[in-house]
Amino acid sequence: MVRNIAVETLNETPLNRQRLELAERKCIGHPDSLADGIAEAVSQALSRAYLDECGAVLHHNTDQGEIVAGESLPKFGGGCITRPTYVLLTGRATKTFEGVTIPTDAIAVEAARNYLSETLEYMDLNRDVIVDCRMGTGSSDLRDVFRACEKKHLPYANDTSFGVGHAPFSDLENVILAVSEHLDNVYRPKNPIIGTDIKIMGLRQEEDIKLTLCVPMIDRFCADMNDYKDAVIRVGEEVQRVASGITDRRVTVDINTGDNYEKENAIFLTVTGTSAEMGDDGSVGRGNRANGLITPHRPMSMEATSGKNPINHIGKIYNLLSTELAQQCAQELDGIEDLYIRLLSQIGRPIDQPLVAGAQFVAAKGADEAAISRGIEEIIDAGLENITSVTERVIRGEMKTF
Repeated sequence: MVRNIAVETLNETPLNRQRLELAERKCIGHPDSLADGIAEAVSQALSRAYLDECGAVLHHNTDQGEIVAGESLPKFGGGCITRPTYVLLTGRATKTFEGVTIPTDAIAVEAARNYLSETLEYMDLNRDVIVDCRMGTGSSDLRDVFRACEKKHLPYANDTSFGVGHAPFSDLENVILAVSEHLDNVYRPKNPIIGTDIKIMGLRQEEDIKLTLCVPMIDRFCADMNDYKDAVIRVGEEVQRVASGITDRRVTVDINTGDNYEKENAIFLTVTGTSAEMGDDGSVGRGNRANGLITPHRPMSMEATSGKNPINHIGKIYNLLSTELAQQCAQELDGIEDLYIRLLSQIGRPIDQPLVAGAQFVAAKGADEAAISRGIEEIIDAGLENITSVTERVIRGEMKTF
């Protein structure tokens, strides 16, 4: 069957050359990101258990989780948690299959606690958090659509919905992602004083980029206010160095601008490295999109990608695939300055046959627009032909959802 792929050119200034741009990332310890990460960890754990027990991934969606903030008393040298953070696991899961009972709630709780342990090293899982599972079973109509997948070569879409992706990333977007990656994987292992609940807000006005970061400090590593101030200065210098290596634009960095050094309780000092310990709740889907960013100047889907089943849930599959296809097009085809791909499903149709796969691109001056259009169509068509690989990579944890 010929796929409905529509490609057109846009006559507009690429975002990277517009005068104003905003972008944001909530890093892994932010309460919204914690909710996303837990939801995805639970979905992956259930998928693996279903494969082991039943030979197939059964219907589930775990994208409705919540983080309810606790209370804490951070202090220099080490404080304490006075009320645990509450993690609510909701959504739907298949609990029995052909006489076999799958311990979905126990699997979900274990996956959530393991994820918290990996993400919040200084959280005491016995004292500082309560994980509560309240998953139900799915509605009969969606389970029927899902069961139909077992009899066909390709799954049927569970919903009439869309996914959207863009490429190439702008200077600002690349800077934010690079800073986040560096702080998580290079800087923090050598400087455990900084927590994981980092928020990066980026503003570009013409050739000037301003990054505003909120960076939690872990109290056991701060003997006094001087230690705290020194940590703020050092992380700011590191962010400046990394960001300036990504772009030729002028970069300025502000860290923890809400601090009031006159008051010890008016700084971003934490016990565990996340604001979820005191005051900030989190919800699945309220943070980063599937590309790891929040980009108000780009088309975005409001779907939560994390936690949705990786077999036929369009809110997950099409957001991941459209992002990947856009990046592939930008890398392989010369002359693309901006590209947006939108994949629209129709419930009950095979997932490789979207109602429409739409692409819009801004071509560089002198580029062969006809060749670019053909190339985009071919890449989208090949990606849809191989769409089930998204499922496999998601279950293996190879595709990031936030």
